[in-house]
Amino acid sequence: MFTCQTNYEAAQRRVDAFWNHEEADRPLVSIRFPKAGAASFPAKRHDLYQDYWLDIDFRVEEMAFHMENTVFYADAMPVAFPDMGPEIFSAWAGCPYSFGATTAWSEPCLHDWEWDSPKAVADREHPLFKTVEVFTRRLLERASDRFIVGLTDFHPGGDHSAALRDPARLAVDLLENPGWVKEKLWSSYDEYFPMYDHFVKIIKDAGQPISTWLPLTSGTSMYVPSNDFSCMISTPMFEEFFLDGLIAECRHYGHSIYHLDGPGALRHLDTILSIPELNAVQWVPGAGHEDVSQWIQVYKRVLAAGKSMQILSVRPGDLPLLMENLPARGVFLFMTDVSDEATAREVMRVIEGWR
Repeated sequence: MFTCQTNYEAAQRRVDAFWNHEEADRPLVSIRFPKAGAASFPAKRHDLYQDYWLDIDFRVEEMAFHMENTVFYADAMPVAFPDMGPEIFSAWAGCPYSFGATTAWSEPCLHDWEWDSPKAVADREHPLFKTVEVFTRRLLERASDRFIVGLTDFHPGGDHSAALRDPARLAVDLLENPGWVKEKLWSSYDEYFPMYDHFVKIIKDAGQPISTWLPLTSGTSMYVPSNDFSCMISTPMFEEFFLDGLIAECRHYGHSIYHLDGPGALRHLDTILSIPELNAVQWVPGAGHEDVSQWIQVYKRVLAAGKSMQILSVRPGDLPLLMENLPARGVFLFMTDVSDEATAREVMRVIEGWR
């Protein structure tokens, strides 16, 4: 179906098995590496970072070039998404927004609860909302039957609240202004879900599956619930303020994989695993802690709860340890240190023995 992934139908069957925590012929495996002899995309001068981020035509061609000059091996999905930084939903709600070399960030706009809360509302007329619309449609036009176009990185829920207010101030608000926090959190979901559905419809109308920055695909819908702010609070507070919103997200999406980011968030794992509608977990241990041998017990906890597990930064040498300790069912290996087809074939030869 997509020429950048010549094994798309078989790969999608394994993705479906992953979402449903069902048996497949082997684990889900993503291996990507540059095509032999691939040149760099021609550079273009942009005087300001913002000029690059908002040069949609250039970025569409840059992404298409990357898709068409990458080998998507095994089950790797060729997904390009209209990336405008991880707090774009908060920008739509009035947060000042800045672009850097590789990411974007927002500044708080909710300084006084009573005065600012009614104004901090996501707006479809915001110029950056229109930019993401244009970006999505132009990527779809360029993608055709070659690659998949994902959703932008919305970051709703607790992380949106932290962006509106500032993480440190929000942490204090959980004690001093709990009513304001809860009211704003739930009203923001009323803004977010229709916007999410709007972009899902654009992509589905183009005949594509739904994906996002995490390159899994769904024939219904999918997204990546998260709460990076949760590393700052206790589990009882996490459950009181944010659990119901995460449950609502998982119920809204056809498929969901929780982005659990950093050791400080790991304390909430059992609470996250208690969400019946959640399909899977992505554990991000943080820089310097990528060695998968440190996290075998985390993987086992997730799988034992009946959720599937994406394991990041898996090197070929890690495979014997993982195969010895984990079942193949529900495992998604995101491989690294594989830069050519010969290495990829050897990796898959080993994985084929994982039952």
